[in-house]
Amino acid sequence: MRKALAIAALVGSALTGLAVSPAAARASTTSAATVATVSWGKFFSSDHKAYTFGKTWKSHGKVFTKWYGVDKVGGKKGWVWFEVYQGGHWKKFNKSWDGEVVGAWSGKGIKKVYTFTCWAGKFDNCGKKYRIY
Repeated sequence: MRKALAIAALVGSALTGLAVSPAAARASTTSAATVATVSWGKFFSSDHKAYTFGKTWKSHGKVFTKWYGVDKVGGKKGWVWFEVYQGGHWKKFNKSWDGEVVGAWSGKGIKKVYTFTCWAGKFDNCGKKYRIY
């Protein structure tokens, strides 16, 4: 009798698991479609006179980045560089500022994004490179 009850319990739990399984699959699909935002920074120039920070996220096949730049000293510009792997090749672009600035960019087909911060020139006092996506 105990064996029969144990087998019935196992069969019942297996059937319950199968019945719940499609709902669990729908829940995981829904959560996969949810946008995950990655906050990054403060990424300093090598002399710590400028830094950048921001957020990167992907939505509907497009990668978005909103970044903030701070030049703590003034008088010379800070530079943020982005290196993006898109469409099978690397693209580089930068933006300069003096003081504080907010910027944003986006693109489709992006697989990787790296950033670093420089101060007093495009290639001067550059800090470490970080992957942000």
